[in-house]
Amino acid sequence: MKKILMLLTLSLLFLGCDSKKGAFLKTVQSQNSQEASVDKLKKLIKEEKLTLFEIIDHKANATAVKMDLKPETVVVFGNPKMGTVLMNCNPSMGLDLPLRILVSTNYEGSTSFTYTNPEYWSLKHNIKDKKCLKIINKATIALADLTEKASKK
Repeated sequence: MKKILMLLTLSLLFLGCDSKKGAFLKTVQSQNSQEASVDKLKKLIKEEKLTLFEIIDHKANATAVKMDLKPETVVVFGNPKMGTVLMNCNPSMGLDLPLRILVSTNYEGSTSFTYTNPEYWSLKHNIKDKKCLKIINKATIALADLTEKASKK
């Protein structure tokens, strides 16, 4: 009986690992190069009238200290009006705002966009306010839309 319970538990664990539903991180493969992906994402952010705060080039920073790193860039952006409402729901939201998307290229040359799934914020920051949950839902849709558009040729 113990062996059956152990096998069942392990099966559930492995099945759960394969599920993408509710994942903390979302990744979208890009059809473009690293540079083109970053440029396209920046263009879309401006078109959507979002604020582009910062571009962090991790590869350049690694090179500056004589180390190697595959291309990895963080694009920091957001909507201060929405972000302010979220931070008023819980100041700890400031840890996840402004929004950021990582654009990285792996050793096979494949570029992707990775970001934290905003749905996770409601758990992480204990957000229960309906107005804030609506904003989180909008952020989820906006990030998915931005990365999907930026990933296309």
